[in-house]
Amino acid sequence: MCYLRFDKAQMTNLQDSLFKEMLITNRTGAYCSTTLVGCNIRKYDGLLVIPVPELDDENHVLLSSLDETVIQHGAEFNLGIHKYQGDNYSPKGHKYITSFEWEQVPTWTYRVGGVILRKEIAFDTSIHRLYIRYTLLDAHSETTLRLRPFLAFRSVRQWTHENGVADKSFKEVPNGISMCLYKGYPDLFMQTSKAAEWNYHPDWYRGLEYPKESERGYYASEDLLVPGYFEMPIKKGETIVFSAGIAPIEPENINQMMQDEIDTLDHRDSFYHCLVNAAHQFRVSHNDENYILAGYPWFKPRARDTFISMPGLTLSIGETERFELYMQTAEKAIRAFITKQPINVGIYEMEQPDTLLWAIWCLQQYGKHTSRKQCYQRYGALIKDIMTYIWSGQHPNLFIHDNGLVYANGGRDHAITWMNSQSNGRPIIPRTGYIVEFNALWYNALRFLEQLLSENEGEGNEALATRAQEEAEKMVPAFKDTFLNEHGYLLDFVDGQMMDWSVRPNQLMAIALDFSPLDMKERKGVLDICTKELVTPKGIRSLSPNSGGYNPMYVGPQTQRDLAYHQGTAWPWLTGFYLEAYLRVYKMSGVNYIERKLIGFEEELFYHCVGTIPELFDGNPPFSGRGAISFAMNVSGILRALRVLEKYNKAME
Repeated sequence: MCYLRFDKAQMTNLQDSLFKEMLITNRTGAYCSTTLVGCNIRKYDGLLVIPVPELDDENHVLLSSLDETVIQHGAEFNLGIHKYQGDNYSPKGHKYITSFEWEQVPTWTYRVGGVILRKEIAFDTSIHRLYIRYTLLDAHSETTLRLRPFLAFRSVRQWTHENGVADKSFKEVPNGISMCLYKGYPDLFMQTSKAAEWNYHPDWYRGLEYPKESERGYYASEDLLVPGYFEMPIKKGETIVFSAGIAPIEPENINQMMQDEIDTLDHRDSFYHCLVNAAHQFRVSHNDENYILAGYPWFKPRARDTFISMPGLTLSIGETERFELYMQTAEKAIRAFITKQPINVGIYEMEQPDTLLWAIWCLQQYGKHTSRKQCYQRYGALIKDIMTYIWSGQHPNLFIHDNGLVYANGGRDHAITWMNSQSNGRPIIPRTGYIVEFNALWYNALRFLEQLLSENEGEGNEALATRAQEEAEKMVPAFKDTFLNEHGYLLDFVDGQMMDWSVRPNQLMAIALDFSPLDMKERKGVLDICTKELVTPKGIRSLSPNSGGYNPMYVGPQTQRDLAYHQGTAWPWLTGFYLEAYLRVYKMSGVNYIERKLIGFEEELFYHCVGTIPELFDGNPPFSGRGAISFAMNVSGILRALRVLEKYNKAME
């Protein structure tokens, strides 16, 4: 039986199935996102959503949806579903779904009387093109298939409404048509593998609603243009493929090209393989550069997210070459930044004070996966240049003080850490000064540099290694004096007389990284408090329930959600570091505990967006998934945890 499978009872219950989402990408920037029943619930949803760099830096919905109608004996059975004002759903095609499965591609089976129809969706990875394949598995009489496209041609952050500007005209192409509603957009080519009759009948479908937007406190209604429909007979055992893309295709090639794409896809037959596929979805290649998208559907490639995510999304699944491709692009951004040159690759937020520290940690993971010798040969110069840059005091907001600690200012006015939620333009959590994970990362970077240079010959290596050793040793008493309190955990940040006593997960970095300024007794104290107050089945809380301001439910309008974003919500990516810390303290005796903690994430693959991990979870039961439907750091964190667990299990054999 297929691992990701939902039966008729699950699919026909809209209270459940309407909020089970799916995501497929073509790894060049385009994606398809909707629900398992095919009803769009976000303004970001669509069958063909693509970047249009000629217009802006956003994604754009071209083909919003495609309604299928099965016709027999003059009776029409519409398999589509849309939500309209007043909580009305029309048509109600979900009631015909007998199953949904996802082995290689999303696959629906519909039953209408004696008709059994299978639908599959796949992306072309070489161009922005979507394929939808229909196979008539059974039919007792003549059957006709009708396909009705719903067009948007808008940014994912905007809405479209009935207007007189939209160009409703079409051009005939082999087995289909092309349309372009507005200037600046590419033509959308809609074609079928079998000759179809095109019935031109343009009309606006008004008042479609998207419940996720309403839930998040946003405007949630739009109109979509339906230019007409394709209609063709289909026989028992016959397959017809619909193609929608930005370039024409020869109809006789459509079926084979779709199959070729499917043959390249991995199987989603286990928890691990689902996460591997999810990891692949974050790939984006553009102009020979390779990026990691921070998440779908609205995040861009962000520097901090890139470095935190890269090891889990590549090394943990045996894709070392993919790591090197990502780092090749990232290195261009790093070198441009440290030499004060324009950054001409599409990685954002390089200026954040912890970004370079995470880059060092990221390269450290490469060294652990390959060898420190290989790491030095490939990235030694980059590591030394980063460290020298920080030592020289050139970073605009990361300063080394006389006590050896790193200091970042401005956090009261601007968000400078991963806890970046804001209200009225100011950080909700004004983390500034001596920030605990910054200093944990810096200590780890110093020790890693010392280790790397001591083992590899090179000009100036001995002197740099000695300096790194001395700086690290100087840090230890200062770190403990600054952050370690009488209750056995670490302060979150310290700035002069300002001390944040909140129990937050950032302290985990001081005990999870390879090198820690704390002794084993101190590490255990930190771990025990984090275990007691922060651990949930779906990630690590951003704030303890015992700390002031605890607000664990990420619901309501934007301002309300912003106030909760890092005030108790649970984040799966932190689980990877927590589990590493746990194993460092408890060694082999912690393996069973780790296995139990990962169970909660496997069941999540069947909720929210199937087959992947969302951005965050509520910090209180039932720990509902929220935010972006797929988040790179979270998928990476769980993959790293599985990799570490695998190593420990092998050691026990």
